[in-house]
Amino acid sequence: MNGAHWHLVVNHLPLIFPITGVIVIVTGLVSKSEAVKRTAFMIFILGAFAAIVAMSTGEGAEDVVENINGVSENYIKSHEETAETFSVLSYILGGISLIGLWTSFKQKTFSNIVAIGTLVFAIVVLFFAKQTGTTGGEIRHTEIRSGNSAPATQNNNNEKGKDKDD
Repeated sequence: MNGAHWHLVVNHLPLIFPITGVIVIVTGLVSKSEAVKRTAFMIFILGAFAAIVAMSTGEGAEDVVENINGVSENYIKSHEETAETFSVLSYILGGISLIGLWTSFKQKTFSNIVAIGTLVFAIVVLFFAKQTGTTGGEIRHTEIRSGNSAPATQNNNNEKGKDKDD
C-alpha cells in the first residue's frame, strides 16, 4: 500500500466521528442520560485521534498524487489548508470533550452547559469537515469541481446525433 492508499483508508474517520458524536450527544441531551453524553464525548475524542492519523498520512498521499496527470497543485494546496484547520478544530473538540467527561463524572452543576457547548462547537467542526472532504474529493473527482459540470443529456444527444448521421 502506498501513501495515497493509507490516506484513503483513514481519511473518512475524522469526518464520520463528529457526525456520529453529534447524533449521540443530541440523544444524550434529549434523554438526559449522562452515559449517552459520555459516549458522545468519547466519540469526539476518537475523532481527534483519527484526525491525527489522517494528517500524518496526508504527506504520503500528496507525494503519490502530485505526479498524476490532471491533478493540480492548487487542489492539493486547498485541501491541505482546509485539512489543517479542520484537524486543529478536531483536536480542540477532543479537548473540550475531555472537559465534558470530567464534568460529567464529577457531576458538576455546569455539566449540561458543557455538553451543549460541545454540541455547538461540534456543529462548527462539521462545517469544516464538509469543506475538507469536498476539497479532498476535488483533487481526483473532476465531477464535483465547481464550474465543471456539463449536462449529461448534452453529451448523450451529441452521441445520438452522430450515430444517426453515420
